[in-house]
Amino acid sequence: MTTPPDTPASDPRKDSLIEYPSRFPIKVMGANVNGFVHAVIELARRFDPDFDASTIELRDSRAGNYLGVTITVTATSREQLDDLYRALSSHPMVKVVL
Repeated sequence: MTTPPDTPASDPRKDSLIEYPSRFPIKVMGANVNGFVHAVIELARRFDPDFDASTIELRDSRAGNYLGVTITVTATSREQLDDLYRALSSHPMVKVVL
């Protein structure tokens, strides 16, 4: 199906509930081991060069075996967020990304 000439093409920014750019929190959970937080920071900086690590929130699991890391990135596009989620999810230290 083609778009009629008098109808504007779909704008991908309008297809999202997120207005870009915006601050976007992401919760990452993994084993509470050395290097986990550093790995999350490095991935965040790969997709948001201005990522401020001082904004990270940490929460230990009840038994202390797992760690929840909340990062807040500046989201500039759906593609950027999707790529960041894929990178985090595929990292061997990461168990869950929300």
